[in-house]
Amino acid sequence: MWQDGGNPYAPSSQQYYNQQAGQPVQFYTPSPAPSDGYYPGSRPSLEGSMGMQGSVGSGVGNGYGGNIQPVGPWWTAFGTGGIEGEPPLLEELGINFSHIGQKSMAVLNPFRQVNEHIMDDADLYGPLIFCFCFGTFLLFSGKPQFGYIYGVALLGSASIYTLLNLMSETGIDAFRVACVLGYCLLPMVVMGAISVVVTLDGLAGYILSVLSVLWCTYSASGIFVAVLRMSQQRLLVAYPVGLLYGFFALVSVFSISGSGFSK
Repeated sequence: MWQDGGNPYAPSSQQYYNQQAGQPVQFYTPSPAPSDGYYPGSRPSLEGSMGMQGSVGSGVGNGYGGNIQPVGPWWTAFGTGGIEGEPPLLEELGINFSHIGQKSMAVLNPFRQVNEHIMDDADLYGPLIFCFCFGTFLLFSGKPQFGYIYGVALLGSASIYTLLNLMSETGIDAFRVACVLGYCLLPMVVMGAISVVVTLDGLAGYILSVLSVLWCTYSASGIFVAVLRMSQQRLLVAYPVGLLYGFFALVSVFSISGSGFSK
């Protein structure tokens, strides 16, 4: 009985393998067609077809393709040049040097009309670089004040953020506040560079520090007013911002010790 009955699943199993015998083994499906978005849908350098014996095809037949990039120098490991369709590494990290330059030029030329969308692409790379350069210049001039610079910058940004959201109708996020205050520190960085070669403890240094505070305050208040549409409240915005930059000017001219500011 058992021998005569045979395996009831044998015909269907044999039929299944007979149908599959003429088809190549496929381990994945091809990528979709390229789209018009930022990241293309097809990545040719990662596509390929695996044959019956495990060989990677070269894009001939069945719509599968492969594009193996040649091995480059060692520094190519830090980029995406070997992968087609990939954006540059700096762009993936959100670092855009052209935007950093545009915002820096807006600070250096405060009398130019400020675009209200200038801070739509806010970043902290430029402000962090400016704060680091400012602290480094003060270190070279004999005033190691990194802790005071970053601490006051953090507390000042939080205070300005609170005041602006209480004064404006639209409001602004803390990230953009820190971005504006950091970029507008650029004139103070220039004064710190001057303090490396020329002492600021004199009449010329006092005048230069006052001009730097006015420059930073005028630039920051202009950007805040343009972004938040607060044209009638610029003096109210400039007052707390000027106090913040005034502290940085004092740090540039004087040294901070345990007993306070000293020459």
